[in-house]
Amino acid sequence: MFNLFGKKPPANPYVKQDDPQTFRVRVRTRPHAETVEFRFTKGAHIGIDDDGTYLFRKPVVSPRHLDRGELVVRFDRSYRVTATDGENVDFIPVSDWE
Repeated sequence: MFNLFGKKPPANPYVKQDDPQTFRVRVRTRPHAETVEFRFTKGAHIGIDDDGTYLFRKPVVSPRHLDRGELVVRFDRSYRVTATDGENVDFIPVSDWE
């Protein structure tokens, strides 16, 4: 409730925060299983949604087969990841790419 014991909420398994301003996510395209990585920042890439929360939306085009898709990462007002959605892509857990 008030975070009295310093416990952080669990981090999203698909989004890695590199520093206070920068995030990374990797997706795999469904048609040919190509991996595509995105690096995005609060100031340049994350926008505000209609309800006051934050949103990163990006079209995905794989480099080799030109598979197309879209990824969406949603944040609360404190920039904590609340949801990851994708169209024609699957998110790769951070534990698999570290």
